[in-house]
Amino acid sequence: MMALERRIAEAGLSQEQAAKLLGVTQPRVSDLVRGKIELFSLDTLVNMVAAVGLHVEMRVSDCVRPSSHPG
Repeated sequence: MMALERRIAEAGLSQEQAAKLLGVTQPRVSDLVRGKIELFSLDTLVNMVAAVGLHVEMRVSDCVRPSSHPG
């Protein structure tokens, strides 16, 4: 989300211009800029990232759990 916001700023796009590029409404871009991540699905964010020419990589790994043994 931060990379997407940074790309929009670097391109000097207004929220309206960014909305057209991303295929969303200007209020959605406003939500993005304000960091309201809970309003976006992963699919939506991935599509928006691709629209500005960025690449997404995702990695899944095992959780490291703290030892249950004392000291």
